[in-house]
Amino acid sequence: MSRLRTLADLARVHASTKADHPAMLCQGRRVDYATLYKRAKQAAHGIRAAGLRQGDRLAYLGKESEHYYELVFGAAKSGTVLVPVNWRLTAAEVEHVLADSGSALLFVDADAAELAEKVVTGLPRDVRVVALDRPGEPGAVFVDWLDTQPDTELLARVRPEDPIIQMYTSGTTGLPKGVVLAHRGFFAVRDALASEGLDWIDWQPGDRSLVGVPGFHVGGLWWAVQGFAAGVTNVLMRAFTPPDAVELIRSLGVTTTCMVPAMLRQVLAEPGVSTDDFATLRKVVYGGSPISESLLDRCIEVLGCDLAQIYGLTETGNTALCLPPADHVPGGRLQAAGRPYPGFAVEIRDVDGAVLAPGEVGEVCLRTPGAMLEYWNRPEATATTLVDGWVRTGDAGYLDGDGYLFIRDRIKDMIIVAGENVYPAEIENAISGHPDVAEVAVVGVPDPRWGEAVHAFVVPVPGAELAAADLAGYLHGRLATFKMPLRYELVDAVPRNPSGKILRRELRAKYWRDQARSVN
Repeated sequence: MSRLRTLADLARVHASTKADHPAMLCQGRRVDYATLYKRAKQAAHGIRAAGLRQGDRLAYLGKESEHYYELVFGAAKSGTVLVPVNWRLTAAEVEHVLADSGSALLFVDADAAELAEKVVTGLPRDVRVVALDRPGEPGAVFVDWLDTQPDTELLARVRPEDPIIQMYTSGTTGLPKGVVLAHRGFFAVRDALASEGLDWIDWQPGDRSLVGVPGFHVGGLWWAVQGFAAGVTNVLMRAFTPPDAVELIRSLGVTTTCMVPAMLRQVLAEPGVSTDDFATLRKVVYGGSPISESLLDRCIEVLGCDLAQIYGLTETGNTALCLPPADHVPGGRLQAAGRPYPGFAVEIRDVDGAVLAPGEVGEVCLRTPGAMLEYWNRPEATATTLVDGWVRTGDAGYLDGDGYLFIRDRIKDMIIVAGENVYPAEIENAISGHPDVAEVAVVGVPDPRWGEAVHAFVVPVPGAELAAADLAGYLHGRLATFKMPLRYELVDAVPRNPSGKILRRELRAKYWRDQARSVN
């Protein structure tokens, strides 16, 4: 296996050994590894011609396409840092990401053009916008832009420790933080497994990998890079839909994929779906949120392939632990999140930082060569999360005697909706702006479709006639759709402790009473 160290080298290596092999298939379009290498070089020159230098930020706002990954490798070759922007965010949220990152260049697809137009006029600095599409011709403008650039190798000095991606993740204050990831993080798991000859997440020459998790998530980008690093064909979904996923797996002979449990649930709920639809699958990797026992049983029954669960955070560069296929058997550790890869480590610590014994619940701390470099421009937050080489996750769990991690709760108040991180403070701040709201508290409750749902407890202003529909209408445009509460409960008061902190555990209790654990 080649020893790749940076994304700048990746396309070049495969262009020399498998030039004609398809690197990407997207909506009927095919890009081979030679073309990917050429476009990455052209993109690097274009980025530099726009005035960006080593370490500068550029952003991408749009759905999945081959051009997103051409930009990823172009940024790598130019030594710049790509900021993927979640296209489902509101204008205010996108504006924060662009302003905070200081991105000077923004690539936008046709679906996000109107959103980008709203945002760029309010930014504190000029941002050059590059469109990707022409009407009826996806990517045509971008390809024209590339073709104005030379396709020679740009001799930028790029090291494994250099930043390549700045990915925004929500924070408890409601303002997303920029997680800065280095090149090294995208190869850490690959090298760790190879060092011990483990096939927990493996690749075969004929693999076709379905990339369904969007590339603005660390899981989606990390998974795609694993496929590129292995030199296989990546089947890109512009946006995930269950029927399209089933059809692509069946018609293109997909052999491996990575999904969050909510995606698996939707795929298996497709009318008429059967084991025959997944005949070519040999391995499915899943993660991003805990999986229910019933869904896992159905995956084992219907998918008919090996399963591997991964656990990690954006801050850990995605996965740091894995529950390998060998443990996906009756009597195995199906409720475990996994165990560390070789050279990775997990500890459970108490509030004072002392390491706890097996079976004792405390904060999950991870040591991984894929860990983030920093939170962008937030040294205090960085120092809180990165402590002596360990990442504090904010998750609560315990280890068994064999080193398997079991997640039992969250120390942080984060809610995971279909793999999306949602924080109560942001939603509470938005709801509190309604003139008829006196007080609000938000928690996550179990939901059979999404894993967890946002549930808002709202105290109306005395005398006000407030309804759930009023709140839903008020929040439209103020919050991204996946952050919107699924249910509103009007109450007389929200419970607080003597210091005034909301007792979220008390609010959650009746909804989680019959659950085996406090995350779903």
